[in-house]
Amino acid sequence: MSNQFQLLKEQRFRPLFFTQFLGAFNDNVFKTALITLVVFRTSQLTTLDAATMATILPGLFILPFFLFSATAGQIADKFEKSQIIRFVKVFEIIIMLFASVGFFIHSIVLLATSLFMMGVHSTLFGPVKYSYLPQQLREDELIGGNGMFEMGSFVAILLGQILGAWLAMQSNSELLISLCVLTLACIGYWTSRGVPHTAAGAPELAINWNPITETFYNLKFIWQHQPLWLAIIGISWFWFFGATLLAQFPNFAKFTLHGDESVFILMLSIFSLGIGIGSLLCEKLSNYKIELGLVLFGGIGITIFGADLYATSTAIKTTLTAPALAYDYMHFLSSFLHLHLLADILLIGIFGGFYIVPLYAFIQSPREKSHQSRIIAANNIMNALFMVVSALFSLWIFDLGFNIPQLFLATAILSAIIIAYLSIRQPDFLSRFLIWSSINKRK
Repeated sequence: MSNQFQLLKEQRFRPLFFTQFLGAFNDNVFKTALITLVVFRTSQLTTLDAATMATILPGLFILPFFLFSATAGQIADKFEKSQIIRFVKVFEIIIMLFASVGFFIHSIVLLATSLFMMGVHSTLFGPVKYSYLPQQLREDELIGGNGMFEMGSFVAILLGQILGAWLAMQSNSELLISLCVLTLACIGYWTSRGVPHTAAGAPELAINWNPITETFYNLKFIWQHQPLWLAIIGISWFWFFGATLLAQFPNFAKFTLHGDESVFILMLSIFSLGIGIGSLLCEKLSNYKIELGLVLFGGIGITIFGADLYATSTAIKTTLTAPALAYDYMHFLSSFLHLHLLADILLIGIFGGFYIVPLYAFIQSPREKSHQSRIIAANNIMNALFMVVSALFSLWIFDLGFNIPQLFLATAILSAIIIAYLSIRQPDFLSRFLIWSSINKRK
């Protein structure tokens, strides 16, 4: 059994790993730079207020997952995968050229269209990359490969958000952002050239170009295969939980913790670090196999430390008086309560890695080879739905008069309900957890 890092030496894994890393990186550089410009230089781009635009723009990126995931899944099943990947990367270069024009002429219409098209790009890429793994990796490598993918994705998201925000605040931001996103897109295409030929899963498939009926068919298919349905519900819940936390981190840092931007970046970094650590540890903890026991272990950890995040936040809120100047990250780290809060965020990330990696590996396992990409597409549809619901849930909680720490508590309670639901509907989660726990105790 090879170590998961050994996969980076192999042609069947390395080119796709770096292609998807650069794609996620570029997504977030562009998206964060655009939102930052909208928030801080609203008048240059639009007559709408910054808060409205900051809400609309992420929605434009998610919308293609609803509209085109079903079609993308069919394309990924029907055609050879390395060619699709290279086509998608060429498409990314064209989008970034289009966006660069938008930055230079300060056109919110061009930029918003580019953001929507980057959502289309990600929609097309998702089913290909996740259905590629089970074709190129052995079953005992799936956990390690998915762990590397999740680690890479969250590091790329973190770096992309930091770089995007920094670029947007420079005096010559239009030129810098354009050069950066175009360079990343071109390097992504270059790395995609190394992705090996990967046969189509269902070359005889007749594509249904009606996204509504095909979306219904995809969801019906996973509903008829309840283990897949439950795994996808589990994955989608993680995106609900993560989207809720990450969406609130900026206001949480500013209004609850009285911190500046560096405190927000610190929390984001700690969370991403936790996801990376948890994802990479999965291979060892699962003994190189798809271990559903880790899902329950991860879910319990997310729930416990999500609730503790509320308790710690409340303690900080009740004991902290607003400073004359917002805390920077160095002053923030001098408080034990703040360190406790960062430990909660780190552990939520680590247990999130334990939770999500086995579920991704499970839906990739070779039970339905001809439908693998369409299963991933159905997963993407559900993930997008849960992220939209997470935003509506947060708005509802705030409308009821609750604050951000109380939102974290409500999310932790919901997490406990979801974990209980999964365990009741799929007893393997509990039975495998008990077996896995007893084996690790003996070690």
